[in-house]
Amino acid sequence: MTDWLIYRGTGEPHDGVDRLPEPPPWRRFDGGPVTATPDWDDSVGGRPGVTDRARVYRPVAEVVEIVNAALYLRRPLLVTGKPGTGKSTLAYSVAYELGLGPVLNWPISSHSKLDDGLYRYDPIGRLEQASLERDGNAPPDIGRYLRLGPLGTSFVPGRRPRVLLVDEFDKSDIDLPNDLLNVFEEGEFEIPELSRLPDDQAEVEVMTADPRRTAVIRHGRVRCAAFPFVVITSNGEREFPPAFLRRCIRLNIQPPDAEKLAEIIEGHLGPDALDGTRHLVEQFVEKRDLGDLATDQLLNAIYIATSGVRPEAATRERLTERLFRPLDSSGGP
Repeated sequence: MTDWLIYRGTGEPHDGVDRLPEPPPWRRFDGGPVTATPDWDDSVGGRPGVTDRARVYRPVAEVVEIVNAALYLRRPLLVTGKPGTGKSTLAYSVAYELGLGPVLNWPISSHSKLDDGLYRYDPIGRLEQASLERDGNAPPDIGRYLRLGPLGTSFVPGRRPRVLLVDEFDKSDIDLPNDLLNVFEEGEFEIPELSRLPDDQAEVEVMTADPRRTAVIRHGRVRCAAFPFVVITSNGEREFPPAFLRRCIRLNIQPPDAEKLAEIIEGHLGPDALDGTRHLVEQFVEKRDLGDLATDQLLNAIYIATSGVRPEAATRERLTERLFRPLDSSGGP
């Protein structure tokens, strides 16, 4: 039976998310006012290929099942796997197929802090603007100087959940996993700069991580209505605290086999791309057993082979050797 699957991994948009049952009692949230989900088209402006990657992504059955478990349980999905296995693309696939709007991307570095994902406030800009106003005028609206980050925007209450991609989480500072625990558990956060405002300023319109979209914040608190679908990617370079792992659904994506690679190639380059290039797929799989290779490297080789360029045999061999250089090898000729 597949009727329980909300996300199917077919690349075909549908409204299946509206069949999602009520969350468990301990994962229900009641934030408001509820806003409409922005269109997916907003996510591809200036970013060619986003829709194509989401449309042609074909996860295996295990990935589909665990994604649905995370959707049902309203829990973050911690995705591990080697580079190039589609960990980040999974977030875009879910957002595209289920109509959940543009993916809110929070790339992590060693300097990332919780506040970076929640919101940014520019008090100096507000003071500078106030100094330009004539005496007696009201200070500039604080909402013009406060912008929600990707994490904060994902908690803006909406009828449908947003998709939040927390990318390369294993690069984070050691404290960030624990800092996120309370936000993910409570489904809300406070903006002190707004909660301190008087009652006649209880509602403030602020900017969000979505271009040209704002949100109304009441009493300085942002609380979700539908918990976001959170994809946290990790290359497995560090361990996370047990308390953090307990609150996540864990998924390890394995490199695609030859059959799945053929599907990926046909999805990206068309049904004729495998004609005369299956030896490259076999060569890629053999080399992948000896070192880290990403699927993108195979796609690059297939594209070169099918682009109409006809280098001599020795040149083709050298080029393929370069394109299939393991990611964990050092540079050099």
